[in-house]
Amino acid sequence: MKQLLIYCRPGFEKEAAAEIQDRAGQFGSPGFARTKDDSGFVIYECFSPDDADLMARKLLFRELIFARQMVVVQAEVKELSLDDRISPILDAAESMELCGDLRVETPDTNDGKELSRFCRKFTVPMRQALRAKGLLTDKEVRNRPILHLFFLANNHALIGYSYSFNNSPFHMGIPRLRFPSDAPSRSTLKLEEAFHVFIPREEWEMRLTSGLNAVDLGAAPGGWTYQLVSRGMMVTAVDNGAMDSKLMDTGQVKHYREDVFSWRPGRKNVYWLVCDMVEKPARVAATMAAWLVDEDCQEAIFNLKLPMKKRYAEAVHNLQQLKEKLAELGGFHVQAKQLYHDREEITVHVYRPFKVARLIPKE
Repeated sequence: MKQLLIYCRPGFEKEAAAEIQDRAGQFGSPGFARTKDDSGFVIYECFSPDDADLMARKLLFRELIFARQMVVVQAEVKELSLDDRISPILDAAESMELCGDLRVETPDTNDGKELSRFCRKFTVPMRQALRAKGLLTDKEVRNRPILHLFFLANNHALIGYSYSFNNSPFHMGIPRLRFPSDAPSRSTLKLEEAFHVFIPREEWEMRLTSGLNAVDLGAAPGGWTYQLVSRGMMVTAVDNGAMDSKLMDTGQVKHYREDVFSWRPGRKNVYWLVCDMVEKPARVAATMAAWLVDEDCQEAIFNLKLPMKKRYAEAVHNLQQLKEKLAELGGFHVQAKQLYHDREEITVHVYRPFKVARLIPKE
């Protein structure tokens, strides 16, 4: 297998391509990326026939910023008969390893959305045919590869697989979240998605629970504060703008009309620091680093807004500057993703694993 399929946000194909080419080169798997503007995916062509599978296993998906999913391409099927798409797909997948789940997906584009209804209807008969052929387990098995059918049109698909230990667990790489009707802004979904992507679900009861103190810099009107309050945290919101009155009525929020870049808590009892501001990314990253190095918080999630040009280079530069500042204290884990609910930005998560371990009881 010489091709690696990368799902991404439409409009960010060049960034996803630059990243996978850069990382593949560092990994020792040279090749080149093929892109089409606003297509929502990238194909990385490996020079060595086994490198796509090697990268799918060894190149850590969680460390890719612009990739929503990473799939080894097994075959491409074109001009499928609308009367029988299943037979040629079964033939093309015949040599694949037994898979534990099936995902029938499309690019996250307008054309892809039109295909999504077909994909939903096609999933059940395709799953049944794969099981009858011995290519899919009778029940979903989490420790087996996942078979992906990536439809570019109703008669054109890429067939491939991802490894369950090194992929996105979400269909199309997108967590399906519902906007809370009482949230003050849609930005609330950014932080909720970040929790799903960055925090293991089995640790939510310890790391996203009532009793923790949190600070939201640039909080108004309170989209991110809402997520913290809904989990029972006590929140300090710092912003010169007005906060949502319903949030203030909860009694869980203290609002300070202060400069977000100079304000610091009086006590070192803050666990979460979150920040979503339209500000230069270097300034935000430097502020977050200072809080973490000074131990004014234990864990942080924040957004870095990207320029219109050289977005990948800007993201890498700011993350490197952040890591260099955090190296003063050491032990930090930094992860960044362009989430589904992000726009011209990436979301960064920073924590110190040994600090988090203190919260989690041993079995």
